Amino acid sequence: MGRLWNQYIRWVMKKLSSTGLEQELNQKEIIGELVFPEIAAVARQMAAEGIVLLKNERNTLPLSVNDTVAVFGRCAVDYFTVGYGSGGDVVAPYRKNLMEGLRENGVRLYEPLAQRYSKWCSSPKNEPDEGFWGNWPMNYPEMPLKEKTVAEASENSDAALVIIGRAAGEDRENLLKKGSFYLTDRERSMLELVTAHFNRVAVIMDCGNVIDMSWTESYGDKIGAILYAWQGGMESGTALADILTGKESPSGALTDCIARNYADYPSSSSFGGKEYNAYTEDIYVGYRYFESFAKDKVLYPFGYGLSYTTFEAQSEAKQADDTIIVNVRVTNTGNLRGKRIVQVYLGLPCGKLGNPVKVLAGFAKTRTLEPGESQTVTIEIDLREFASYDDSGISGYKSCFVLEQGDYHIEVGSNVRDTKDVLTVRKETPEIVRQAREAAAVKPGCGFNRLVNRNGKLYYEAVPTVQKDLKATILSELPQERSAASRDIPFSEVISGNASVDSFVAQLSPEELDQLTHGHGKMNFCYGISGNAGAFSGVTEALRKHGIPAMITADGPSGIRIRRTVSLLPCGTALASSFNQEGVERLYGLVSREMDPFGIHMLLAPGMNIHRNPLCGRNFEYYSEDPYLTGKIAAAAIRGIQSTGRSACPKHFACNNQETRRNRNDSQVSERALWEIYLKGFEIAIRESNPLAIMTSYNKVNGVWSHYHYELVTQILRQEWGYQGLVITDWWMQESDSPEFPQLRNDAYRIRAQVDVLMPGEVGKKNDPKAHTLVDSLADPGGVTLAEAQRCAANVLRFILKIEGVRENA
Repeated sequence: MGRLWNQYIRWVMKKLSSTGLEQELNQKEIIGELVFPEIAAVARQMAAEGIVLLKNERNTLPLSVNDTVAVFGRCAVDYFTVGYGSGGDVVAPYRKNLMEGLRENGVRLYEPLAQRYSKWCSSPKNEPDEGFWGNWPMNYPEMPLKEKTVAEASENSDAALVIIGRAAGEDRENLLKKGSFYLTDRERSMLELVTAHFNRVAVIMDCGNVIDMSWTESYGDKIGAILYAWQGGMESGTALADILTGKESPSGALTDCIARNYADYPSSSSFGGKEYNAYTEDIYVGYRYFESFAKDKVLYPFGYGLSYTTFEAQSEAKQADDTIIVNVRVTNTGNLRGKRIVQVYLGLPCGKLGNPVKVLAGFAKTRTLEPGESQTVTIEIDLREFASYDDSGISGYKSCFVLEQGDYHIEVGSNVRDTKDVLTVRKETPEIVRQAREAAAVKPGCGFNRLVNRNGKLYYEAVPTVQKDLKATILSELPQERSAASRDIPFSEVISGNASVDSFVAQLSPEELDQLTHGHGKMNFCYGISGNAGAFSGVTEALRKHGIPAMITADGPSGIRIRRTVSLLPCGTALASSFNQEGVERLYGLVSREMDPFGIHMLLAPGMNIHRNPLCGRNFEYYSEDPYLTGKIAAAAIRGIQSTGRSACPKHFACNNQETRRNRNDSQVSERALWEIYLKGFEIAIRESNPLAIMTSYNKVNGVWSHYHYELVTQILRQEWGYQGLVITDWWMQESDSPEFPQLRNDAYRIRAQVDVLMPGEVGKKNDPKAHTLVDSLADPGGVTLAEAQRCAANVLRFILKIEGVRENA
């Protein structure tokens, strides 16, 4: 894999021009080197911390220095280091496979087998086919194995490693087929042969998504250890070898529960629809469902992960109003060093609303503890953050966040299943935490029956549908027009603080307002680094005459996606599995420094949609089935990216939970599930890290595309949460008319929702009446108002002022 990748990199670099900024950058980098080489060690550490040990019996792992190890599976050579698409197509300086990692760690390999794989994988007829956009490989065909080969390896080896690899990608789902969600016949044959001849077998899953693991039960103790290694980026092989050899003790934990069968997942019957998906499972996503209704259908619970050492935890908790302070003293009681994740869950009363049995409410990770060493971690929980949203009025408090009457149990443990009560808080009467208002509800005619918990029993009841008059609400909230100054104001005066953004915006013409709320028009903006995702703000001559600089964007969940050598990070799920907020922040802080010499102002990251279903093609980019964990890890990534004055852009707001017809599909979901599951991670990230920008999703949410969604963007994001940053579209948007204001179409419809910038900026064919630009709408008595256009333009300019270097370069 490393050889093929380096050949590809050289081919790409030959194709690049060497003018302007690119010529300058060529002096700063050489193929195979990083601008910031210190990032490699942090990436390696975080990849290792995300690896999850699911099973380890009979001292199968770690490997001993005296062991001779037989490695089976071509992915040990052709390792999947990340998924595909905008969240993975990074020009990395190298990609360490497992064979390289084991050798670097001094592992004695059974060389005849290692050489056989190396020769077979390097044969032209067996070279991996990387496919093309949306048609990337899901797996690589395995090398055929003869029993004689395996028998000889067992006679000359102490242990066997079996590597199974899977890849996923943007614009494509995983499939319920062999080679995707299920093992191939050759993989099963490989397992049968290896387990028949070896007494010590460890299986390693090189995957970005959870796949079927039911086959593990049929092997029983024939498989001694199972590792979910995820995809660790450029340091995949070295990080995995660090774990296998015991250089690092496993400390990752599952961010999704692994069910016994695909049909056991509550979304299995309502995923992959071409026109829509009704989120019938409602708030019961992942462990919320299984712990409440189907514990016996889980192979590995949420938060599960083993270590090579053992720990003892002593917990105490105290209450101060609605704040719970939990102190946990963790002691390493084993013989090896290691880290421990402390997880705190909140057990909820079922109440009138019906709640999950428990939800993740806090977590912390210790430092590396030597044998006998202890550390106390403190976790604060605000009960109000876990109030239930009443979208039906059944509690008597419609459109409110409510802590219902009953007992709230504070539970501490090592996973969602293994917890102990440390404190019980009794609510004698319901507490109204926050009064909200109906927003983004299911439309009449699109109703469905959703899952509810009635005293521990599973029922389905009709989902509440829209009650309010959205048109009247919008008209009552229209902004006031800005007043123009008596003179022309250059943007430099705004930068210096001698003029306000509002006074500057008021002087702009309709055409200039239109330009300021569009990207340049295409990806790879000519004034930015080659391979950039596009640019906005000062992208026209008219805007540049005002002194407005262009803002350059790049994809970035797993590294800066440009045509230059940059760091390839562990995939999103791997990072979240570390449960290490400080480590994630540190890693993305280095990525922020890496952005600087390339002139990137905005990194389109992190991806933070919910793992609603294991088949979603972009799950590797995202973090978890749990919104609290998602929000916390995303907030850490955002703080890191913005630590040097650059901008993060978390995505996709909201409900981008499948790739099938992602720009046409309608996510039909209750208000409650929106608030508690699909929006909660964004709310946490905004509160804790203040991202300077947010990207909308491709899909519809209850009948309205997100880039037109007034209720999502203006009412919830801006009004309820107080967000004051920039909102941009995902790349391109769908043409549509506003149901409330038929004369509002496309850009005008988007502006009314307060989605500030269309990216990359193309509006449609010239003179196409359907394009209906902002300028057209401003001239229409029933169109968007000048004040609305000015409001979005002001959001763009305020964004620019927050970017490091703008003032210095003015």
